[in-house]
Amino acid sequence: MNASFGIDHPLLATHEIEGLRARLISLGFNMTAIGKHPWGTSTSLAMFDGCLVEIMGIYDDTLLDQVPAGDFRFGRHVHDHLQIREGVALSALHSTGSHIDAEMAAAAGFTVAGHLEFGRDVTLPDGTTGRTKTTLALLPDTDYPRLSFFLCQQHRPELIYVPEWLKHPNSVFGICGVSVLAQAFDHAALNTKLTGLYGAAKPINGGFQVDTANGPIRVQTAHAIKAEFGPLPFAQDTAGGPCIVAMDLKFRDAEAFETHAKNSDIALIRTQNGWVTHAPKETANTFLRFTQSEN
Repeated sequence: MNASFGIDHPLLATHEIEGLRARLISLGFNMTAIGKHPWGTSTSLAMFDGCLVEIMGIYDDTLLDQVPAGDFRFGRHVHDHLQIREGVALSALHSTGSHIDAEMAAAAGFTVAGHLEFGRDVTLPDGTTGRTKTTLALLPDTDYPRLSFFLCQQHRPELIYVPEWLKHPNSVFGICGVSVLAQAFDHAALNTKLTGLYGAAKPINGGFQVDTANGPIRVQTAHAIKAEFGPLPFAQDTAGGPCIVAMDLKFRDAEAFETHAKNSDIALIRTQNGWVTHAPKETANTFLRFTQSEN
């Protein structure tokens, strides 16, 4: 299970949620049906134990300012970033106690805009029903809007992390890191921000990383990102501001993953340790890198 402040789910904002969902299904993900938030965003998930992949679109732009958290409006934030380009607009950090964790984040220098609560009715595989309860603590960053975070606490995890829903034909079972594209002159400020929450950073090629309970957050220059993943989409390479440009995921069964990789509607190339998407525009301007792991 994930722990507080671990990577929970970066939000992949897209103009075509149906198309992206279909491509991820072709890659072997068990995606949920498209749902709706009360603030105008649509969503589909690939669930893992303690984290998930979430893709998000806009289904009703008249609702974007509904359910504010202080001055922060979740739907408006996603919408405004989509007007610039697709990609990660906002990222969730895992929370085991959103109010206590928000206090810790504030003490580390993060801005806490407020809290949101919502739920949805679910029917479990055995036919029983229940209603989820989720609390979000919003941590917007006015200097680096695409690196805004929110804390996500699931009060009824037994209605979320259901074993049958965590199984994916490609054997992917979790997130294990993200990569942030940032120009070198932003590294010092980002280092201060992230180390206040995660402790001392480690130097890596073209930048640094901090370790979370669910994998590292790496901050690297464009040169280092391109050397590691390949050419960046033009819009991503030219749009200003630090942002998450890659997600690492782990799979258990190499044969199962290879079968789906070779037959999916998403272009992938084999790497020394696994696979990486070759055309990130197919996955909302975000590289997905897959590595075999047992845990």
